[in-house]
Amino acid sequence: MSKNDFHRHLSALTAAIAQRPLDAALDQWLNQHHGPDSDSYRTLQAHCEEGVAQGWLCERGAPNLRYGRVFAPEEALHGFSVDVVDMQDIAGPHHSHPNGEIDLIMPLTGHAATFDGRPAGWCVYPPGSAHRPTVAQGRALVLYLLPQGQIQFTKAAQP
Repeated sequence: MSKNDFHRHLSALTAAIAQRPLDAALDQWLNQHHGPDSDSYRTLQAHCEEGVAQGWLCERGAPNLRYGRVFAPEEALHGFSVDVVDMQDIAGPHHSHPNGEIDLIMPLTGHAATFDGRPAGWCVYPPGSAHRPTVAQGRALVLYLLPQGQIQFTKAAQP
């Protein structure tokens, strides 16, 4: 598997979701059609694990929180950017999603690791939502699809 294969697989997925609102119905649809028991999920997880092993994914950060933008938003990805993080028992920086966020949760330590309390599968945050992304009970890779690549990190309070 290569970065180009990963891009092609993501392009097919983003084509299927490009015109859908980022809401609970999309969350349910993704988990029903592309959830942990699907070939699509297994293929994405294999691409992510291989990308980490090869060093073109999650190339920045500290041991418990590694990250990186894989693809900027582009027409072939239907306006989505693609980021992947590798987190282990840690909370990441607080941020908001002006256009929403779609996350694919891929536990690496058995099946116990959760992302924001959610197990393996998809999690959709609607436009205007915010959170402090948290992986608990182990290690997980999380793939983020951001419409137009929009994310706003919360500035730390000044003393």
